[in-house]
Parts: sequence; C-alpha cells; structure tokens
Amino acid sequence: MRQIAREHIARGDSLGWFEAVYREARSTADAPPWANRKPNVNLTAWLERNPNPQGTACVVGCGFGDDAAELARIGLNVTAFDISPTAIEVCTERFPHLSIHWEAHDLFSLPAAWENSFDFVFEANTLQVLPRVLRGGAFSAVINLVKPGGSLLVIARARDEQEPEGDTPWPLTRAELQSPDGFRTIMLEDFLDDETPPVRRFRALYLRNPHSPV
Repeated sequence: MRQIAREHIARGDSLGWFEAVYREARSTADAPPWANRKPNVNLTAWLERNPNPQGTACVVGCGFGDDAAELARIGLNVTAFDISPTAIEVCTERFPHLSIHWEAHDLFSLPAAWENSFDFVFEANTLQVLPRVLRGGAFSAVINLVKPGGSLLVIARARDEQEPEGDTPWPLTRAELQSPDGFRTIMLEDFLDDETPPVRRFRALYLRNPHSPV
C-alpha cells in the first residue's frame, strides 16, 4: 500500500492511489490494511457510550463499508462515499440488504446538495492518508457536510507537534483538529487503542452551532 501511494504521490497524483489499492485488493481477495471487514472498534466503543445518534449520516471514505453498515444497523439513514469506484462496488455486493446510499465521489468535489445536509458525519483514516498540503482542505470539505445542530466524529492517528510525521498514514496533531468556525469541540480524546502494538489516536467530536449560517 505504501509503495503504491509513494508512486502516485511522486508523480503528483495524491488521490489516484486509493483506486489502485482497492482494485488490487479486490483482484487478490485481500483488503487494504485499514479495511479489515468489521466496524472500526474506536467507532463502536464510542457508540456504546453514545447510543443515540439519529437522523441522516454520512461516512467519509467508507472503504468496504463496515462503518456505514454499523450506523445503518442502529437506525441512521446513511449515505457513504469513497473516491474508489471499486470500493463502492464491493460495498454494494457486501451489504445488499441495507438501505445505504453508496456513491463514488472525490472528497474535493462532492455534490452541492450534500452541503450542510447531515445530522451525523463520521470520518476515520481518511485525513491521515492525505499529504499535509491537502489535509486542511479535506477537513473543510468534511465539516461542510454537517447541518446546523449536527455533529462530526473524527478518529485519526495522533502525534505531538514536535514529533516527526513519519510515513503514511501520517498522524494528525491537535492543531489540525482545532474546532472549526461555527463548531464547538465536545470531546477530544487522546488514547492508545487495543492494537498490538498499541497505536496512539485522537477521537474528536464536534457540534455545529444550530444557528450557524449555511
């Protein structure tokens, strides 16, 4: 995965490698390292403590669809998108029984009708695989999906500002997850997950001002 990403980024294609990774994964009946065919455990742990998200939901960079399926199972009306058409094809094959709106879209050119439209938006593992030069714009695109009064949950690898970025996936800093204008940070957890070895992560929850202009 890293080799494919490096090759694409080196030739100025910072987004095209996602489709290449998913296409290869499908042909080998394998999965990218972040798509382990089960819901993100850091999402399900949050849902156990916060069991009442309601209304419409959008899953950013949905991969093979497990997080979207989990949100649909608890009653949300889910739209899920990924830049990779192959990933979306796999989602529709895996979850034909769930009423999820699966769509292939680039985060930087989403449908205008989606702006300010969702009660709950979930993003995990997408921002951290984008080069720093793209992450600010990507975060703005994500927050633009949230309707006034809605919420956004972000889960990402974490690092301190003075620590080196390392190789992809690039851990985020607290500065990169500062509360956007019109939003309030409800929670910013800094924790070690249950992986072996443990990975440091942020889990951030934002609430958009109900009176925020659209």
